[in-house]
Amino acid sequence: MNKSLSLRIFSLSIMVYMLVAFLWWAYLLTRKNQVLLTTQIDLLSAQLNSANSGEMVALENTDAYKKLVAENKRQHKMILGEGVAFSFTLLIGLWLIHRSYRREMSAARQQSNFLLSITHELKSPIASIRLVLETILKRDLQTDQINRLSNNALKETNRLHELVNDLLFSARLEKAYKPDMEEIEVDEFFEKLESEVHNAHPEAAINFSFPQHHAIVHFDRQAISSVLFNLIENGLKYNASPQKQITVNATIENGNFQVSIADNGMGIPEEEKKNVFKKFYRIGNEDTRQTKGTGLGLYIVKEIIRAHKGRIAIEANQPEGSIFKIILPLEPH
Repeated sequence: MNKSLSLRIFSLSIMVYMLVAFLWWAYLLTRKNQVLLTTQIDLLSAQLNSANSGEMVALENTDAYKKLVAENKRQHKMILGEGVAFSFTLLIGLWLIHRSYRREMSAARQQSNFLLSITHELKSPIASIRLVLETILKRDLQTDQINRLSNNALKETNRLHELVNDLLFSARLEKAYKPDMEEIEVDEFFEKLESEVHNAHPEAAINFSFPQHHAIVHFDRQAISSVLFNLIENGLKYNASPQKQITVNATIENGNFQVSIADNGMGIPEEEKKNVFKKFYRIGNEDTRQTKGTGLGLYIVKEIIRAHKGRIAIEANQPEGSIFKIILPLEPH
């Protein structure tokens, strides 16, 4: 049993004991208060009978009796009020302990997943590059073989470069990132993005739809291009369909620039839609995962959109897949 779980159990045990003990003492105090009232009433009755030479007096009509009953009710309300306040405070404490424990477990799980994924993401390309270099050095290869191996090594180097950039950019997002806003023609921006995407993934069916009338928007060109490219690649990466399809639709309406990226992949469970934007979070177990990644992509996407004063949401696609919807203001804030 780890220290965190032991501390949680100990804290919960103490709070439960305090709650039960308080309820028991509240019960005893209420009973003592009632016994005291009965004794005071008996004493008051005896005093009145003695003062009136044994004649029966209507006790309930006397000011002294009314005062005793009123004082008893006041004390009873005080006990009840303090009991409710104390119990409420303890329940809040229990909830805070439970929430802190869940957050700590979530952070530990994300850290473990990150360490496993980053280890794999670093070791795999390094091993591949090393194998290429050793092969070139130890064997007498033809020019075309050297070129093919060199291209493979270059791809792995680019993969490492992108990984390091993601790590550095995620650290920058938490401290000093500010979008480099500029005026951008929507059609020109998407024509260039469409060309880059098709060059990178010629095998996939990726369809673009965007305004053709030279509409102007304001955002960080490189950052938003990275966001859209990341979402498109995610739609392809987590897609086991024989025919991978991505539909990118950009519109301008209601004073906003809106982009949706729809895929026909496995989709995202409803309970995971908020979690996937957390830093280092990835659905599933890192020990059995087949897809590459570090859990930084969607975190970076969300932070870039947030820095642009925009918002991003995930919806279910029909009949399968997900739709990422981005809404950005047309004018910079």
